[in-house]
Amino acid sequence: MSVFSAPAFDGHELVTFCCDKRSGLRAIIAVHNSTLGPAVGGCRMFPYASDDDALHDVLRLSRGMTYKSALAGLPMGGGKSVIIGDPNSQKTRSLLLAMGDFVNAQNGRYVAAEDSGTGVADIRVMSERTDWVSGMDENEYGGDPSPSTALGVYLAIRAAISHRLGSTELRGITVAVQGLGHVGYYLARHLIADGATVYGADLNSANLNRAVNELGVIATEPGKILRLPVDVVAPCAMGAVWNRRSVEELRAGIVCGAANNQLASARDGALLQDRGVLYCPDFLVNAGGIIDVHHQRIGSSARVKRSHIGRIETTLSGVLQRADQLQRQPQLIAEELAEEYLAQGANAALLKAAC
Repeated sequence: MSVFSAPAFDGHELVTFCCDKRSGLRAIIAVHNSTLGPAVGGCRMFPYASDDDALHDVLRLSRGMTYKSALAGLPMGGGKSVIIGDPNSQKTRSLLLAMGDFVNAQNGRYVAAEDSGTGVADIRVMSERTDWVSGMDENEYGGDPSPSTALGVYLAIRAAISHRLGSTELRGITVAVQGLGHVGYYLARHLIADGATVYGADLNSANLNRAVNELGVIATEPGKILRLPVDVVAPCAMGAVWNRRSVEELRAGIVCGAANNQLASARDGALLQDRGVLYCPDFLVNAGGIIDVHHQRIGSSARVKRSHIGRIETTLSGVLQRADQLQRQPQLIAEELAEEYLAQGANAALLKAAC
């Protein structure tokens, strides 16, 4: 498949490939848009079924990062990288060093951070070969931005509950969390501390057992988690979980989770709207992590960072209100708002160049 004819290609500024035979690295970096600043985004490692699947994923993820950073008010563009391989069996030090070389070869157009299949320790190895990485601060979580992502999703769920039910009170609210890794675990902790009942599922039994034993999450089978009769479903694993079949089986009134690209296609957002489901745009909801990475880069205090993450709640509330007023999908409203910010950034750049 040609990059230019790929379904997810959206005028990306840069799509580059790496094949390093010595380390076994096969990777793709995609820069979607750098209008607001250098492209920053996680480095994902996943055993894609095909190269086309990997390309599709990195194109969609980088586009989502553009909108995520724009809505979060960050001076960053949208980028992403993927490593094709199983992180449990194929990740090696030599592979990570080669990935660092690959990132470095982009000369700052792309800045990498941790993502699904990679962690802070992996980014530290990459940093031996490049300065263009972030998310390694010696803070409370050792630089891991996942807890900040979870905080943002928790605040977004409060906004959604308030919009639908008129109160931010979570006591008595039921939430189904799909995926109890770094983000899902911390999200469940916030929700339970606030009085919600949380059901959870994870393909990794260690993740599930930890959430059950330490937090009191109610274990559910992975195949049933999206179909539970709860108030909120929070997908916090891989994307593309909402399609015609899963939307028809959905029994929750609100969808608000951390997973990227939850809609398998644009029409699935319309299906959710038609069923009366309040869908909270994932690139708005899960911005806490990239906000964290930004504040690590500039050396902000924890208070400043948390205040910035808090804007997710107010931004989502505004998007949901506007969607109701116009009788349109929140996803489309959020995309248009991000495009407005990008246009403003482009105009400012033109004015600066003309001076």
